[in-house]
Amino acid sequence: MIDKQFYFVYILRSLKHQWFYSGHTDNIPLRKMQHDIGQVQASSPHRPLELIFFEGYENKYDAIRREKYFKTSKGKTTLRWMLREYFHNHPLE
Repeated sequence: MIDKQFYFVYILRSLKHQWFYSGHTDNIPLRKMQHDIGQVQASSPHRPLELIFFEGYENKYDAIRREKYFKTSKGKTTLRWMLREYFHNHPLE
């Protein structure tokens, strides 16, 4: 059994309108639940949310750095390119 701690960067999409949230965590199911029940102030008004992407890292610093990148203009462009098939099949309204 692998007993390693991983850290994740994740992207949530609002099902209500065009809005995305990027964050990092070491527990995706718990963090998603916190978003779903309104415990995260930034995402609460945009619920319901769906998890559309995540990446895993062996150290927290790398996950935080990637999250910050996704919040830049270039990072958003990269993310749109990486998820182009998703957006093709799930167009934004």
